[in-house]
Amino acid sequence: MYIKFESYFDGNYWCARGIGVDIFTQGKSLDELMSNIQEAVELHYEDELERGESITILTLQEYEVRSHARAASC
Repeated sequence: MYIKFESYFDGNYWCARGIGVDIFTQGKSLDELMSNIQEAVELHYEDELERGESITILTLQEYEVRSHARAASC
């Protein structure tokens, strides 16, 4: 089973919203977010995991790209 998440930075926290599943979590860092996603999935799918099903988590992350100032050349 694959569970997909969309993750993004809201200005204060990294957030993750399940795609097609009613799970939402957040963290102060990306590492904390990934840990919280795993914990949320384990709790949401506790019965399936106890039956031996495996779950793969796929995260899609949103990043903002900005241009950098260029140094003047001589």
